[in-house]
Amino acid sequence: MDDDGRVLLTRRSIPPFLDLWVMPGGKIDLGEPILEALKREVHEEVGLEIEVEGLVDVFEHLTPGDENCHFVILYYRCRPLSCDIVHNEHEVAEAAWVSSNELIGYSMPAGARFILEKVFPHSHLRELTNNINA
Repeated sequence: MDDDGRVLLTRRSIPPFLDLWVMPGGKIDLGEPILEALKREVHEEVGLEIEVEGLVDVFEHLTPGDENCHFVILYYRCRPLSCDIVHNEHEVAEAAWVSSNELIGYSMPAGARFILEKVFPHSHLRELTNNINA
């Protein structure tokens, strides 16, 4: 989150979550410490150096069927050391700093909505989630 209270979202150009908006992140390499992986992935995806402030929550995502994947996603609150985004076009179609009142306009997977509801409890994301699950 930046100093203006906005969150950085990226629209993925590759699976998983193709064409959906998510926070930057990715896989941990074997033997790599979790926080170092987070810093590396954010830098690779959007060119930012970050300071990790703490774990927000954990979300499990299951993709049954042909993909048959089980993701355990750790969401950390981070602060960028600068806000100049240079996104990796091989993984990220676009990136944007988004305020809490703009979040409802972004198509995102359940895990991203779950975490952003915690970070921005007064946003309208819960209404969107309730409408989808109705």
